[in-house]
Amino acid sequence: MITKIKELLTEVESFHSSNPDEIENFRIKLLSKKGLVTALFADFKLVPNEDKKLVGQMLNELKDKALNKVNELKAALEVASHGKGGMDLTLPGYPDELGTRHPISIVKNEIIDIFARLGFTISEGPEIEDDWHVFTALNFPPEHPARDMQDTFFIQKNPDILLRTHTSSVQIREMEHSKPPIRTISPGRVFRNEAISARAHCIFHQIEGLYIDENVSFADLKQTLLYFAHEMFGEKTKIRLRPSYFPFTEPSAEMDVSCNLCGGKGCNVCKYTGWLEVLGCGMVDPSVLENTGIDSKKYTGFAFGMGVERITMLKYGVKDLRLYFENDVRFLRQFQSAY
Repeated sequence: MITKIKELLTEVESFHSSNPDEIENFRIKLLSKKGLVTALFADFKLVPNEDKKLVGQMLNELKDKALNKVNELKAALEVASHGKGGMDLTLPGYPDELGTRHPISIVKNEIIDIFARLGFTISEGPEIEDDWHVFTALNFPPEHPARDMQDTFFIQKNPDILLRTHTSSVQIREMEHSKPPIRTISPGRVFRNEAISARAHCIFHQIEGLYIDENVSFADLKQTLLYFAHEMFGEKTKIRLRPSYFPFTEPSAEMDVSCNLCGGKGCNVCKYTGWLEVLGCGMVDPSVLENTGIDSKKYTGFAFGMGVERITMLKYGVKDLRLYFENDVRFLRQFQSAY
């Protein structure tokens, strides 16, 4: 058997051809199921025990060399065929067209990055929630209009289960399972039963922030939001806080920023007021703290929430919310960002 193996090794090493039929016949002769190499492996059991190691090594070497020889000759044939008119190897390659991030993702990541620099962590929660986390724990009374079917998507089989209307539900979960100090933001999708138009949609994205610790004041809230406005819209941006009402904060406010499109002089986007509303905020109501097991006499906190679509509209001058959901590549290609 050793002599036969040596003869086949010599044949493999000396074999050269540029004819595909000859190469295929060579492969069949040696490596097919009825080939010579396969037959030698079948006869290996007849080799005396003292010779098995040497013969086994030689068989493996023969098989590897035969396989490599066939692959090399086939590769050489392929290259030769391309050079004869199949493909011009001197032509430049096809350009790789890079995709872009969705504008909502760009702005969301930018907002997250701004608050991360202030030490805020990210918390997430389920989009299908229960009444406690969405309404009750946040001081929404039973008769509040937000609980109506006109404003909220409820699951019919269980009226206690609904699609969350804000990411404040994530804050409640964070307050239930964490001890102060808590400093977190909650980005995510929310759902409201609204008619779809250029200014409203039934699906949108929110980022809500929460900070709870000892001696947290409204001044801390204002300074945090001023920093955010400067980082998001530019150093010259001004803010103003207008009194408002939310069930879960007291006192509450709406925050406006000076219109970055007209520099505060007035335009059709800001309705000639020079200001644009961007978010709601306030000090966390003590009863909300108590609902989640936090001592309201020891701790205070502030919360804020903003719509990512709204911020994106202001940043890029997009005037129709529906464009975000149509997946029109002509629209999406306009947005480039490091985020």
